[in-house]
Amino acid sequence: MKRPAPLKLPEVLEEIGISRAAFYRMRARGEAPAITPLPNGHLRIHRADLDAWWAGLKKSA
Repeated sequence: MKRPAPLKLPEVLEEIGISRAAFYRMRARGEAPAITPLPNGHLRIHRADLDAWWAGLKKSA
């Protein structure tokens, strides 16, 4: 079975409805979903990591 492709940062930003700057502030505070940096500097986020992050936000709210 083929794994789904990791999401690109713009896709994640659109889905969660925040700006790139807000995302990087969250990342600096350790509050962003798990990120996979690529050798070219681009970032990818796996769907499972994004879903787990969403679930964690719902529990803490």
